Amino acid sequence: MTALIIHGGAGARRERNYDAEIVHMRQVVEAMKLRLDAGDSALDVAVAAVVMLEDSGLYVAGKGASPNLAGAYELDASIMDGSTRRAGSVAALQGFRNPVVAARAVMDKTPHVMLAGDGAALFAHDQGLEMIADEDAWFTGAGKGEDNHPPGTLSHGTVGVCVLDAQGRLAAATSTAGVFGKMPGRVGDTPIPAAGTWADANAAVSCTGQGEYFIRVAAAAQVAWRVAAGQSLADAGQAVIDEIGGLDGEGRGGDGGLISLDAQGNIAAPFNSQGMKHAWLTTDGEIGVQVFRD
Repeated sequence: MTALIIHGGAGARRERNYDAEIVHMRQVVEAMKLRLDAGDSALDVAVAAVVMLEDSGLYVAGKGASPNLAGAYELDASIMDGSTRRAGSVAALQGFRNPVVAARAVMDKTPHVMLAGDGAALFAHDQGLEMIADEDAWFTGAGKGEDNHPPGTLSHGTVGVCVLDAQGRLAAATSTAGVFGKMPGRVGDTPIPAAGTWADANAAVSCTGQGEYFIRVAAAAQVAWRVAAGQSLADAGQAVIDEIGGLDGEGRGGDGGLISLDAQGNIAAPFNSQGMKHAWLTTDGEIGVQVFRD
């Protein structure tokens, strides 16, 4: 029994066309289904899926990054292995193509969970990870589109994946670049295990939205802990999104969403923005793609 769910970010708006993203997300899920059918681990599939999303230039992660206020491209990513609780992440990484690969290397090659800034870049260089020769030519600036808030506000854009492999192992990974207008050094929930990414024996979760709010409620881990306490995956995810949306006490808190997958292969993708780009593979082998609720 295998299953998978990916996202290309919350914040989608109905006035924008997402045909390219819909086609691409289906391609990602189809490619990952082949890998799962071949027996690949949840962790390897999680990395491969996020690499495809980062490299597409269609989302606010990897190639789709826009610069911060100082003109620099700072990328964040994290990954977590549910069977061992191992995790790795990078924050404010500059100069490298795939931050999720760097996050996996932190998990596999160091005793640490997170490396940031210059330290993350030095480590990525020492690991021989692929560098970006010309940032202005590489990055597409997908974050400048209609999905995002004005500069100086809590804008958002992220990609992520949750995977259940044939051995019953769960894994999750998340990657983002923030968007045009973020302050230099700003780090949201994406590279923080428990806030933006989580995987354990009960559930895998990847979040997308205004990260400051997701950090404040330990959003990703809270979903899994609710499942462990007996709540359904759908109810757990919705409760967390409702909490984020009402953090100011008047229902005007953060916006965004999350994708989640439990050990039985159930999937859930609650969001409180207009839309959230996501696609999935069920345990029955069915593939679906959605941006907006019908």
